[in-house]
Amino acid sequence: MSFNVRVYGILIDASDRILVSDEMIQGNSFTKFPGGGMEYGEGTRECLRREFREELELDIEVKDHIYTTDFFQESAFKPHDQLISIYYSIVAKGIIDLTRIHIDDEKEAFDIKPHADQESFRLVPLSRFNPAMLSFPIDKVVGQLICKNYNDRVTLFSPHK
Repeated sequence: MSFNVRVYGILIDASDRILVSDEMIQGNSFTKFPGGGMEYGEGTRECLRREFREELELDIEVKDHIYTTDFFQESAFKPHDQLISIYYSIVAKGIIDLTRIHIDDEKEAFDIKPHADQESFRLVPLSRFNPAMLSFPIDKVVGQLICKNYNDRVTLFSPHK
């Protein structure tokens, strides 16, 4: 058994949309938060900055720690690996290239290419975001935290209060 450390960024833009990643890995489709595996010699924040540069050509500022896995979760891809996932809130340092990201709450349909992993990104309005749209158990926990915080904020600032 070994540990697999993953680091993810929660990006919510000025229009209250959250960034998610749709991926096709080994012929299976998944929706998750953007990020990835930490490499040897890297810190968690450095890992996250590298992942966003590689995947989205986007420089980010890593802000607050949101969550670290506090239960056992086996890797979906490497049986006998235990996942440790760390989530941070992030902000884009520049303008987000919307040619690389679509805005929708519907998952993108991939043209299936055998043996080719694929990835796309989308901004989902928080008002329509649901943790059930995420594929992995740890992401669902974080999705619930995000929804609770968003709903509490909307209630707090509602003109009908």
